Amino acid sequence: MNLTEFNQSDGCDHFSCPERSVSPAVYILLYVCSAAVVLLTMCGNLLVIISVLHFKQLHTPTNMLVLSLAVSDFLVGALVMPSMLIWLIESCWIFGRAFCICFLLIGGVLTCLSIYNIALIAVDRYLALSNPFLYTNTVTKRTMCIFVYSNWCICLVYNAALCYFNRCFVNFLSCPEECVYFLNETWTVLDLIYSFIFPLSVIIILYIRVFVIAKKHATAIRDLNNHTRPKTQKITSHSMKSERKAAKVLGILVSVFLVCLLPYFMCSLLGNVIEIQAETIKKLLLILCFNSTINPVIYALFYPWFQKCIKLIITLQIFRTDSTLIKVIS
Repeated sequence: MNLTEFNQSDGCDHFSCPERSVSPAVYILLYVCSAAVVLLTMCGNLLVIISVLHFKQLHTPTNMLVLSLAVSDFLVGALVMPSMLIWLIESCWIFGRAFCICFLLIGGVLTCLSIYNIALIAVDRYLALSNPFLYTNTVTKRTMCIFVYSNWCICLVYNAALCYFNRCFVNFLSCPEECVYFLNETWTVLDLIYSFIFPLSVIIILYIRVFVIAKKHATAIRDLNNHTRPKTQKITSHSMKSERKAAKVLGILVSVFLVCLLPYFMCSLLGNVIEIQAETIKKLLLILCFNSTINPVIYALFYPWFQKCIKLIITLQIFRTDSTLIKVIS
């Protein structure tokens, strides 16, 4: 997560935060709403994590990526959003330099993880639709777990290097503290390519290909429906429909992610050309964080298996001895 240099033209006293222009009631309401958003983010993603880990029918390669995304989203809700929301409400950073470094490191790792999880999901759906037989034989749960672990390690190493070779700056100009990164030119270009251009290109190109293939599959299914077909053709048709539906839902997931991601990165790109207020950057970062809140809602709306899992978890049926074998996908 590259926090560009904030515009500090709104100067205020060096040793006190700006006075709040809202009433105490509104101030309290902001904190209550923030706590509700954090809890929603954590609980929603925790339901996804429990569902995928508990029910054996959900132990598929694709769901390992969904699990990785849910874990990163849960950590965003637990470790990033509380500080981010307080930072926005208080209008300045109040946690000190040491916590600032941890905040930037954790936020950077989780942001990169989310981006590359989405990119891996795009690769997974492309392979599954373009060559389903090869995909079934070569992409196993073990293989996908290796990719997931590698993704976490690479993102951690990259962001640790970003912190080590660049200055994490606590600024005293407009508030007691303002938590920002200052990247040198080399790291600015590297971060732009690694965190934005490369994964975004993979996501867009592969999902264009996915929807082209899905359209061909839809035509093939219509052709099959026009003839009396043997059992093997029915199985093929059902499989194709399932893959198309999965691609459609994950396409919605990717689209929402891009809507949340692009404003911040576009603002970062323009930060060296035009003056951008600190509050604008913070709000765009918060929108990026809100994607972690939205993802479980997408699962709940479009995945019947997730709806069934929620019911089983809430009614405590998962504590039955045979609950892991419950069929959640029809």
